Amino acid sequence: MSKVIAIANQKGGVGKTTSAINLAASMAALEYRTLVIDADPQANSTSGLGLNPKEVEVSIYECMVDGIDVTEAITETDIDYLHILPSHIDLVGAEVEMVNIERREERMRDALKLVKKDYDFIIIDCSPSLGLITINALTAADSVIIPVQCEYFALEGLGKLLNTIKIIQTRLNPELEIEGILLTMYDVRLRLSNQVVEEVKTHFQKIVFDTIIPRNIKLSESPSFGVPAIAHDAESKGALSYLNLAKEIMEKNGIS
Repeated sequence: MSKVIAIANQKGGVGKTTSAINLAASMAALEYRTLVIDADPQANSTSGLGLNPKEVEVSIYECMVDGIDVTEAITETDIDYLHILPSHIDLVGAEVEMVNIERREERMRDALKLVKKDYDFIIIDCSPSLGLITINALTAADSVIIPVQCEYFALEGLGKLLNTIKIIQTRLNPELEIEGILLTMYDVRLRLSNQVVEEVKTHFQKIVFDTIIPRNIKLSESPSFGVPAIAHDAESKGALSYLNLAKEIMEKNGIS
């Protein structure tokens, strides 16, 4: 079995990259072959897993725009079972360059065909937009995780994202499912955090993950060391939360 999961929300600062890196690292820690695809021109997943984006020579950009073999771009990380398909700043121009390419919404799916069978899980870190690269990610994915921060205006823009997902299900990827809504940046001391949890659970009920990701200093620190939280401090609340999320996803998908 191989499953491609996109992590998407057009709002910035909701924990997409943190979730991509740490969920993938948790799956790798459970000895599942895992690939992170950095589909964000900011390349934060790339640097967060120890690579320097400025030194990346072949990235997701070349695979999508120039049709370079994806195996030439995939790089090992310092974590067993975890590989990355990196990004760099050139990806900013990809949307414009792909406008006249045939089947432009399916470039990422085509690129992944070669390697999908080599991994148990492929996690795509999407950019904070609903542009062509994110549409490519949702077309390539089997499911999508939507991170929602436990803050004011948490649900703002969610309707637009859900509408985009519906359009993609209708036109490009009928198999796409919502894996779940992931509550992030939860602060147990704040009444607002608890109100947002209640509001999201009332609105979306069964599709909200039981696991809630707390605000955690180790999650914030670990990217500056170029490692996920589980490699920075495996006992931290942040690392354990993403390990619980990985287990919840395994259970949901009937993987023991």
